Formats: sequence, structure tokens, C-alpha cells
Amino acid sequence: MDIRTIKIFNHLAHSLHFGRTSRACHLTASALTRTIQRIEAELGKPLFFRNNRTVSLTPAGLLFKNFAEEAEQRWMDLEQALTADAVLSGEISIYCSVTAAYSILPGILGAFRNGHPGVQIKLQTGDAAEALDKLRNREAGVTIAALPELLPSSIVFIALAETPLVFIEPVNFPGVRVDRHQGIDWQRTPLILAEQGLSRIRIDRWFKEKGIEPNVYAEVAGNEALLAMVSLGCGVGVVPQLVLEKSPLQDQVRILEVAPHLTPFTIGACTTKRNLGNPVIQAFWDTVRQGTGREREDR
Repeated sequence: MDIRTIKIFNHLAHSLHFGRTSRACHLTASALTRTIQRIEAELGKPLFFRNNRTVSLTPAGLLFKNFAEEAEQRWMDLEQALTADAVLSGEISIYCSVTAAYSILPGILGAFRNGHPGVQIKLQTGDAAEALDKLRNREAGVTIAALPELLPSSIVFIALAETPLVFIEPVNFPGVRVDRHQGIDWQRTPLILAEQGLSRIRIDRWFKEKGIEPNVYAEVAGNEALLAMVSLGCGVGVVPQLVLEKSPLQDQVRILEVAPHLTPFTIGACTTKRNLGNPVIQAFWDTVRQGTGREREDR
């Protein structure tokens, strides 16, 4: 078996999702299945338990996973040794939100491209709440996202910016917010919330601490969708202020002064400790670190 086959297995062993791995590795579902079947035939053991709902590693799969991860790491070490005196080349996959792509990344990418013009940059944008999953599933080598409340021991993080998390309401639909004598009536005011991620964790905690059962009108994926729904008068929402300031809809919503304030976001670059063994990712990490970043990791 070749190194590409090993990398495909490693991705699936982390994602445990055939559809996600086939997309990330640019394979059809049938091609991915055939690849795994070839490995299993070569080893004489099944590597995955799979049915219509779940995928998991067999005992043989767990053993092979250890071998495959070590093999991929040794391959990267070999590539690094062979290219030590050459111009750095290869590919780096970066995942971030749309806001980060045009507010945080440009300076970093500019410096990285100037220092390493031979590296191809693959940029993916999407919901920042999926950033850690992208790292775990090896769909990205580096992500730009908010610092999670609990940083996994396998992740390193360089802080780049801090932004408040703010309540917003529509400008053109003043009747959306329902007030009462003590302030906003959260049981009657419709709320548009992120369906997952750090902002959802913090707003859920905020309401719980106040003993309030909020009126959740809709749950959406991504801050851009949330801003659009708030601007259309569907409800009140919560977004990072940085997202609001960079949004084309910023004139159609306004910040609500609500106390106590929500805990702000710390935004930065994330990767895994294992990824730093890749010379391309290490070079990108060095570029980020040479800026204003402050590296963090849980030990």
C-alpha cells in the first residue's frame, strides 16, 4: 500500500464518516470503499464496523491506526529531511469563517506567501463552530476560530484578536423586541441563535444564570445567516462584534445594550501538535507567531 492509501485510512479513522472522508480526499464513495477493502484484504482483517448509521474501528483497525499514523508522520519527516535545503513546497489547507478570511487572514497570508511562494494555499470558509472538527477529521491543517472554552491537549492556539459578543436587533422592525418594566422580555422576544458553537454555549449559560427560558424562534448555521434573519425582523440575535463590523448588513441592525455583558471571543489560529511536524504547517505557524500572536496550549 502507498502513502496516499495510508493518508486516506487515517482521515477515515479520525472522521469515522465515509461521506466526509470521500469529500475531503476527493474520492467517490465507491472509490473510498474500494480503498478500504483493499487494505482489509491485504491485512486479512476488517478495520471498521459499519452500518447505515455508525462507523467505528475494529480492534484490528485500532492497531492499524497506530501503525498508519506513525507511517504518515515518518513520511513527513522524510519529506522534511529531503527538502531541508530546497525551497519549501507543498500544500496547506486553512479553514475559517468568511469574516476571518477578509479581516484576519490577509496580512498573515501575505507574509506567508512572500516567504514561501512555492506553497499552494487551499482556503475553505464555513461556520466557525466546525473549526475544531475540521482539525480532528484532518480536513484542514490550520483553522482560524474562537478559542474554545476547553482547549484539547492535542491542540495549540495562537491568539490574534479579541472581540465582544453582542446582542443585535433589526433597525427597520422596532416591534421585534418586547420590553417590560425591568428590561427586555426574553420570553416574548423572538431569538435567532447559532445552532452550535461557542456563542451558543455562552448565550445558553447567560440565560441559565438569569433563570430565563428564552423564546428561541430559529437556530441557524453561521453568523451570516443569523445577521440576515435579524435584519429581516425575524428576531434578536447574538454575534461577535467583529462579524457585525465586517458585514454588509451592519447598517440594518444595531447593538442592544444588555447587562451583564457576554464573555468576549478570543480569535486565533489553531492546529494540532502532530501537524507541527509538517514543515509547511510549521512554516505557516512560524509566520503567525512572528506577528502579534500569543501561543497557547493546555498542558
